[in-house]
Amino acid sequence: MSIAHDEAKLEALANKVMVDVAGAIGVLMAYMGDQAGVYRALDDIGPATILQLSQKTGLNPKYLHEWLGSNAAAGYVSYDPQAETFFLTPEQALIFTREGQPACMQGFFQSVVSQFETHEKAVETFKSGLGRPWGEHASGCFCGTDRFFRPAYVANLLERWIPSLDGVETKLRAGGRIADIACGHGSSTILLAQAFPNSRVFGFDFHEPSIQAARKKAAQAGLANVAFHVAEAKDFPGSDYDLACIFDALHDMGDPVGAARHIKETLKPDGTFMLVEPLAGDRMQDNLHPLGQIFYGFSTTVCTPASLAQAVGRGLGAQAGQKRLTEVLSEAGFQKVRRASVTPTNMVLEATL
Repeated sequence: MSIAHDEAKLEALANKVMVDVAGAIGVLMAYMGDQAGVYRALDDIGPATILQLSQKTGLNPKYLHEWLGSNAAAGYVSYDPQAETFFLTPEQALIFTREGQPACMQGFFQSVVSQFETHEKAVETFKSGLGRPWGEHASGCFCGTDRFFRPAYVANLLERWIPSLDGVETKLRAGGRIADIACGHGSSTILLAQAFPNSRVFGFDFHEPSIQAARKKAAQAGLANVAFHVAEAKDFPGSDYDLACIFDALHDMGDPVGAARHIKETLKPDGTFMLVEPLAGDRMQDNLHPLGQIFYGFSTTVCTPASLAQAVGRGLGAQAGQKRLTEVLSEAGFQKVRRASVTPTNMVLEATL
């Protein structure tokens, strides 16, 4: 049956979808190049022919031919047709292979690929309306999440976020107590422990494999002022904390009010709760842009299902916005909430008693 439509709008949308499909393939190719060490090899040896790159990596030149063609078409690697060599520009190197740099996107790619890895479960969950526990995701989801967020924490946590909080940095330098709730693999916890050696830092997460990974990282760093424990946000142990933190995780919780209330009860009277959440406006129309598309997508497959799998199941979603987050914190008993800092991807809220 013929459907009345605007031909120009149809063509524009079809072209947009084609770009998106190319991007989807590009994400997979980028992840494969990371896991197989191709980007690192190009970064090491500079301009190289397919044969030279094959000798460096031990990979089949026929596979490299196809992979390099896809990457060059995407603009992920550069190609010199005269010399028939491939190379990375400084910008390409930062995005695709410089692990730990704020611009590196490999954690992002790994997180996306992990969602396709368990796509059947994602569809089943979406159709059922039920929850999906965090622990049911592929391991790449946990590793990718840590790889993606860690560079942003390295770039901002100590230079911008902590200094933006009223009086907190002074307390921590003198020696305070810090609780990092839903700490995952402990990247933020370890940064805090390294920056404030006089303070005692505790990382809590309900996902035991993540806590095990965090303990291993802390041991490798030789830190004596940090400890990790398996615990939920609503009942983690300890009291008299000068600072409590949740990084990009409150919206994943089934009962964010209960978690925030427990945090309030464990803080010192002059303590501070630093809440880091994805940047979002208060209305959906404020978030209809590429970053919002990404956050809403992950919220569909990861964040909201995780919340719905827990008691209460509030399902805030990854684009909750400052207004709704402030309502949660106020309901938990915090008297003052303000936006202390902001980056292109995150907002930092300071909540005090």
